[in-house]
Amino acid sequence: MSFPRYPQYKDSGVAWLGEIPAHWRVERLKRAASVFPSNVDKKSYDDGVPVHLCNYTDVYYNDRITRDLDFMSATASAEQIAKFTLQAGDTVITKDSETADDIAVAAYVPVDMPGVVCGYHLSVVRPTRDIDGAFIKRLFDSAFVSASVEVRANGLTRVGLGQYALDNLQMPFPTLEEQRLIAEFLDRETAKIDALVAEQRRLMELLKEKRQAVISRAVTKGLNPDAPRKPTGIEWLGDVPAHWSVAPIASRYTVQLGKMLDATKITGKHLRPYLRVFDVQWDSINTSELPEMDFDETARARFRLLSGDLLVNEGGSYPGRSAIWLGELEECYYQKALHRMRAVAASRDTSRFLFYQMHWAANQGVFVSGGNETTIEHLPAEKLRRYRFAFPPLAEQLEIIAFLDVEVAQIEALLAEAELAINLLLERRSALISAAVTGQIDVRGFVEYAA
Repeated sequence: MSFPRYPQYKDSGVAWLGEIPAHWRVERLKRAASVFPSNVDKKSYDDGVPVHLCNYTDVYYNDRITRDLDFMSATASAEQIAKFTLQAGDTVITKDSETADDIAVAAYVPVDMPGVVCGYHLSVVRPTRDIDGAFIKRLFDSAFVSASVEVRANGLTRVGLGQYALDNLQMPFPTLEEQRLIAEFLDRETAKIDALVAEQRRLMELLKEKRQAVISRAVTKGLNPDAPRKPTGIEWLGDVPAHWSVAPIASRYTVQLGKMLDATKITGKHLRPYLRVFDVQWDSINTSELPEMDFDETARARFRLLSGDLLVNEGGSYPGRSAIWLGELEECYYQKALHRMRAVAASRDTSRFLFYQMHWAANQGVFVSGGNETTIEHLPAEKLRRYRFAFPPLAEQLEIIAFLDVEVAQIEALLAEAELAINLLLERRSALISAAVTGQIDVRGFVEYAA
């Protein structure tokens, strides 16, 4: 759908904004709204009044602050309650973050919220009488305001926008009636886009479930559905083909944890590139701009990667995450927190089959306590060596790998298409908001027509 432009435009006088409709005006935010940061923290005090706290994540992950959100319990003073209780028409924004692009993320408050208080790291933007709060929220959603905020942010370990800079943000405003029409139009159109995004995300979840099911069936049951089975005695493994071997990893692979990082050895005569945990993603290894550290002769012999080695994440957010080193660099090593798994010659195994086993086990929650994937866990070498998996003969491993490589590649292609569709929809959403709130398109007739 294409939208017309306004009949006449004028220079806004603001470099980032350019031209605006001739009847619009530019105001500093402090003229259009009261902006005040909250000082209500998450702690509860004996002399405080119990309240529900609207905190950073409530704003960051929601377009609207409504009663059905799971607010944190906290306390506040009478003065804080009077000042920071959320009211209909408020917009709540993030006032600082770890990165500049996360500043001024906004959520709108459509109705009065007695008992719900704005929390720390947030600011309330409360509009004046002739300003519509929903329009203010959409201004903060626009790429133009986001970019303006980002360039004004400052800080080192945590960046933020000072009160003066926030108060003096210059924003475009039509009449109050037109603000409401634009906000209404954007609510309707973004809801349509959000529904399409949600559909694509549901599709992605279904595709991931299918990928997991295909891998699970292949690495635990094989490709022959009629093959006789035997019990393994391992709850999470179940029955496997009778001719497969069930053995601890240590009997088939050597497991070697990486080299401890040493800040004193970032210079030296034997500097070599090494992989970090975040360089090893599922079935993908980053080899660009790797750091270097001094590896003496003993360390080079112990930690050098060979083509076919399987690298496994030892801990953090995803224990068991794995990828195969294919010799992308002539010489490379790896840090502690990564395991290198190398097939024992006598085992006649291939690391690609073990990769699929690790993918299945990690996504089943095998490597975390109680199967809870949100738990920060570690997978020490001693524990990893003891895990028992089912191993078919090498020829059958190769057949399963060939099957899975094709099946998984097809699913990955569909996942990539869905992700691309989501990105295009979100770009469309952002562009529509920016164009509407800066007057680059005239949507008034479309709201009246829809009504």
